[in-house]
Amino acid sequence: MPNDAVKEISVSLPDGSTRVIPEGSTGLDVARSIGSRLAKDAVAVEVNGSERDLGYPLAEGDVVRVITAGTEEGRQILRHSTAHVLAQAVTALWPGAKFAIGPFIADGFYYDFDLPDGQRFNDEDLERIEAKMREIVSEDQKFTREELSYPDGIELFSDQPYKVEIIERVRDSDAGVDDELALEISGSGAQVSAYRNGDSFVDLCRGPHVPSTGRLGHFKLTRVAGAYWRGDEHRPQLQRIYGTAFESAGALEEHLTRLREAEKRDHRKLGADLDLFHFPPEVGGGLPVFHPKGALIRQAMEDYSLEMHRSHGYQQVWTPHIAKSTLYEISGHLQWYKDGMYPPMEMEGATYYPKPMNCPMHILIYKDKQRSYRELPIRYFEFGTVYRFERSGVLHGLTRVRGITQDDSHIFCAPEQLAEELRSLLSFVLDVLRAFGLTDFEAELATRPENYVGEIREWDEATEALRFALDSSGLPYVVAEGEGAFYAPKIDVHLRDAIGRRWQLSTLQVDFQLPQLFDLAFIGQDGQRHRPNMIHRALFGSVERFFGILLEHYAGNLPTWLAPVQVRVLSVREDHDDYAEMIRSRLAVESIRAEVERADEPLGARVRRAKIEKIPYVIVVGQSDVENQTVGINARGSQDPVRDVPIEQFVALVQNEISNKSSPESP
Repeated sequence: MPNDAVKEISVSLPDGSTRVIPEGSTGLDVARSIGSRLAKDAVAVEVNGSERDLGYPLAEGDVVRVITAGTEEGRQILRHSTAHVLAQAVTALWPGAKFAIGPFIADGFYYDFDLPDGQRFNDEDLERIEAKMREIVSEDQKFTREELSYPDGIELFSDQPYKVEIIERVRDSDAGVDDELALEISGSGAQVSAYRNGDSFVDLCRGPHVPSTGRLGHFKLTRVAGAYWRGDEHRPQLQRIYGTAFESAGALEEHLTRLREAEKRDHRKLGADLDLFHFPPEVGGGLPVFHPKGALIRQAMEDYSLEMHRSHGYQQVWTPHIAKSTLYEISGHLQWYKDGMYPPMEMEGATYYPKPMNCPMHILIYKDKQRSYRELPIRYFEFGTVYRFERSGVLHGLTRVRGITQDDSHIFCAPEQLAEELRSLLSFVLDVLRAFGLTDFEAELATRPENYVGEIREWDEATEALRFALDSSGLPYVVAEGEGAFYAPKIDVHLRDAIGRRWQLSTLQVDFQLPQLFDLAFIGQDGQRHRPNMIHRALFGSVERFFGILLEHYAGNLPTWLAPVQVRVLSVREDHDDYAEMIRSRLAVESIRAEVERADEPLGARVRRAKIEKIPYVIVVGQSDVENQTVGINARGSQDPVRDVPIEQFVALVQNEISNKSSPESP
C-alpha cells in the first residue's frame, strides 16, 4: 500500500521549544500554529538570523522567530513596504518617472525620484500621491519575490538607470553591497532579488515585505526635499519624498503629534527667534556663528563641564587646529577617514590637514616623556574643535555640522585599571548629563565586528570591562553584536528627550590600535615597558549638537542656570527706572544675568516680549515696590504673578535655582 503520510520537519523557536510542522510549511504557518493573534500581527519571520517573507518555506532544524508589526523590526518592514507603494504611486501618476532608492529610516521612510521634463513635486502633489497609495492598498496586491541573474535584472530595469547602476555596482564590486544600498539588492552568486506588487510594479529589493499591500494603510507623507544621487553633489539632484508608517491609526497619530511638537521645538527656528546663532552663507554650510546670547549659553555649558572635569582628576590640554599629514598617516586617519577630512594645504614643503580628531595630539602629549605606572591613569581633557566635511545633504542645524567642538577626553591607564576606570567614567558621564536636566538614558554595548584588529583576548577583556561599567551603573542596555569599531568595543549612551525622541550622546570607547601605532608605553613596577590601555570619551558628543538637543528638549525654556538672560526687570513708569537699575546691580553682584527694560512703551507689550524670549523671571517694579524695597515676580510658566516679594528673598530664590541647576518650569 502507498504511504500517504505527510512528512514532517522540526523547527526551533526563540524560547528553546520546538514545533513539528508539515514539510513545506512557511513562516506564516508557524505563526498560525502558535496562535491566531500572532498570525494576524505577523509581518515577516527571522530564519536562522536572517529576515524572510512570511511565505518563506522552512527546512528541518531552522530556528524561527516571528516578527510582528508593532516591534521596531516590524515597523521597518511596514515602512519599507510602504516606500514601494509610494514608488508605485509616483510612477503611475508621472509616467516616465525614474526611481532611485527607498529605504526605511528612523521613524519613517523616503524614496528618491527623478521626474520627466524637470517637473517638481508640490504640497498638493503629496495629497494626490497619498490618494493613489490608498487605492493600491485597497487592491490588496501581493508582494511577490523574484530571483534574477544580473543580465536579466539589468534588462528588467532597462528603463530605470538608477536601478541598473545599483545592479552593476554590486556585480562589479568584490565587497558586494554597501550600507546605503543594503535594502535595495540582495542575492547569492550571480543573482539579485526583486519584488512585484501585483502585475503593475516591480522594484529591486532584498526584502522582506508584508504579504500584500492590504497589510498597510496607516501612513502619512510628510515633506519633499532635494537629495543628490549617492550623496554626491556632482551627480543628479533628485526629489526625496519623506513619509512614515505605523501598525495602527493610534500609533500613527501619536507619532504625528510628536512631529508637530518637534516642529515647534526645532532648534533652528528657536536659534533665530531667540537670537542665539545662525549659519552665514559667506562662512559656508555646517559652520555656525554664535551670537552673544548663544555664546553665553555655550560658555555656561563649558564652564560647568570644565569645573566637573577638574574636580574628577582631569588635566586640561590644548591642541592646534591643523597638523602635518605625517601625524594622520601614523594614526591611520588618512587611510580610514580621508573622504571625510577637509582638503590638505601645502606650505613650505609640508602637507597640513585641519584636524578631524583630537586623539592623535593627545597621544603626542602623553608620549612627550617617559611615563611611570605611578602616574596612571592620566586623563586629558579638551574643548577641541575638529573639522569634518559632511555632505551638504546630511547637514542639519547644530545637530550635524562641519566644525565640531568636542568635550573630548582621552584616558591612559594600566590594563588592570581599565574596568574600574570605565565604571568611574560612565558614572561621571551620567552625573554631568543629569545636571542638564536629562534623566531618561539607555545604552548600547557594541562588540567585536567581523573585521577587527588586535587579539581576541584583548577584545574579550575590554568588552567585559565595558559590561562591568554598565552593570555597575544600573543603566538599561542592549548588546549590539558586531557593531564595535574595527579597533575596539564601545558603549554608546542614548537619551530620550521630553517628547520621546532618542538621541545618541556620549561614547566610551576602548582603543587597542592607537597605542600600538604610536608605540605608547609606561614603566611598570617591574621596571619593564608596558602598553597602556586608551579610552576615548566624548561626553556631550559635541558642544554644538548638545546645544541643539537641549534647545529642543526644553523647547527653548532653558533652566535658569543656562538662560542667557535670567531676569528682566521692568519699571512701570519712568520714575521707577532708577529703582529697576538698582535691582539689576544687586543681581549682578551675585553673578545673576539681569537686564532692565525701561518704561518707554506699554508694560503689557514688554511683559509679552519677555515671555516670547523665554526669560525665566520677569520682575515688575512700581511705586509700592520702590517704597517697600520689594518686587513683583512673573515666573516663566506660572499663571499668576507674585507681588510684594522682598528683594533679598528673590535674590536667594534665583541663587538657589542656579546652584541646583533647576528651573521655574519643567520641559
